Amino acid sequence: MSEQPPTPSATPELACDIFCAVIDNFGDIGVCWRLARQLQAEYGWRVRLFVDDLKVFHALCPAVDATLARQEALGVVIEHWHDPAHAGDRLDIADVVIEAFACELPPAYVAAMARRARKPVWVNLEYLSGEDWVADFHTRPSPHPRYPLEKTFFFPGLGAGTGGVLKERDLDARRLAFDAPAWWREHVQGEPPGADSTVISLFAYENPAVDSLLAQWRDGAEPVVLLVPEGRISGALARFFGVPRFAAGTTARAGALRAHALGFVEQPRFDALLWAADINFVRGEDSFVRAQWACKPFVWHIYPQADDAHLPKLDAALAHYTQALDASARASTERFWHAWNGAGTPDWADFSRHRRAQEARAASWAGELAAIGDLAANLVTHVLARLPRG
Repeated sequence: MSEQPPTPSATPELACDIFCAVIDNFGDIGVCWRLARQLQAEYGWRVRLFVDDLKVFHALCPAVDATLARQEALGVVIEHWHDPAHAGDRLDIADVVIEAFACELPPAYVAAMARRARKPVWVNLEYLSGEDWVADFHTRPSPHPRYPLEKTFFFPGLGAGTGGVLKERDLDARRLAFDAPAWWREHVQGEPPGADSTVISLFAYENPAVDSLLAQWRDGAEPVVLLVPEGRISGALARFFGVPRFAAGTTARAGALRAHALGFVEQPRFDALLWAADINFVRGEDSFVRAQWACKPFVWHIYPQADDAHLPKLDAALAHYTQALDASARASTERFWHAWNGAGTPDWADFSRHRRAQEARAASWAGELAAIGDLAANLVTHVLARLPRG
């Protein structure tokens, strides 16, 4: 269990630079942007976020202007990280430097860090993993080979001894205050489905298993209402329903299945989509974390890696999440997650018959995860302990 989280009044106002290289999805920038906003809003830090792809960032946060080299959004200064020389020689070095996901800081910036009289606290924020080895490497130091600098590896995780995952202080209160009828009227132009329907949000990478699952929902005995944000799965929905595009505002029906296409959901509004559904299909890291805080059953489409390097991470997450389920529900959940990630065909009837057990587990798991402490609070505690004295 984490230490008592620091409070803004007990936290010095620190300058923090976060560096993020966008790979090919929204995961890296999604985590960095959420962390930046939380450090600014809850701890009063002065945060600069260096991002190399503002077009992707704009899709996640429309307030970001992709044409500007420097701007401010929601209290965070955003720098377009387009030129390594842009950082280091012409910028003040922050008290805290976060190198997200081993993106490698500009050499000029690292050299400037070494010249700073009070060396910054340098943190390498790693990817989330539920694997056991993470706790052994969390906060492990790494001296720089040339400069009098040391960075520490900070690992988000799902178990004790890790950095936990991001969670804003007001998230539970917002979830409990969620107005479902108002959300449905605004986003789907109708009232929420009745209790006889299962509402599912579907946010996934391209997935060959989706056709089988859509067919099972179509041919099932119980109504399924699908909420699908525009994205990489939209083409599969269009093909299945025989429409040119499954774009925002489209509604399609087939048998027991009714599907609504939503516009791309910006980060601050994504939680409401999860709250509006009974079961959430999520992908990558950021939406995976948000699904856990939604206290609803969920299915994770992990980012695929070469040589199936992602599968141990999938199994580690399953081990944490399913450990309190009975043997039948645990095995069903494992089979379904594996099938959704490419190992077999998903069996919706087998998975959904454990719905009540999954709902209870989703709620208890959120409590277990909260006991680790949220990532921002744990990071602040780590930084304060490493700040140079005097």
